Amino acid sequence: MAVRAALQRSVVSPAGSHRASVILLHGSGDTGPGVRAWIKQVLNQDLVFQHIKVIYPTAPARPYTPMRGALSTVWFDRWKISNECPEHIETIDSMCQVLTNVIDDEVKNGISKNRIILGGFSMGGGMAMHLAYRYHQDVAGVFALSSFLNKTSAVYQVSKCQSFLQIPFGAHTNST
Repeated sequence: MAVRAALQRSVVSPAGSHRASVILLHGSGDTGPGVRAWIKQVLNQDLVFQHIKVIYPTAPARPYTPMRGALSTVWFDRWKISNECPEHIETIDSMCQVLTNVIDDEVKNGISKNRIILGGFSMGGGMAMHLAYRYHQDVAGVFALSSFLNKTSAVYQVSKCQSFLQIPFGAHTNST
C-alpha cells in the first residue's frame, strides 16, 4: 500500500463559493506561508478572489546539493544552480507524485482539473512546469515567475510531442 505524503499548506479561501483553485509553489528555501506573506506585503492584502481558493504548499526539507547537502525546503534537488547541467529527475518525479495529492484533494472537493491553475516562483515555477506538462496536462494553465528549466529538461520533450497547453510562458528579469 502506498503512503500518501501530505504537505503543509497555507490556504486563502475564496470570498464566495469555491469554484476554482490556484496552487502556488514557493522558491527554494522558502515556505508556503513565506510566499503568502510576501504577496500580502506587496498587495497590502492576501491574494483573495471571489470564487478561487489559493493554496500555498510547503516543500519538505531535503538535502540540497548546491548547499553542500544542508537541509532546505526545496521541491527537488539539483546538481548545481545552472540550466547547463542535467535535471535531478528522480527528485522531480517523486515530488510530482506528492504534489498530485494536492491536486487530487481539490478534485475530491468538487473542483475539476480544468479549473485548477499551477504556478510558482523561482524553483516553484520549474516544479509547476514539470507537474503540468508531464503529469497533469488537463489543468487550466501553468505559470512560472523568475524561473528556469534546464536546457535538456524533460518538459521540453513532452511539449514537443503534445500541444495541450500553449507555448510555455515564463517571466524573468535580468538585472545588470
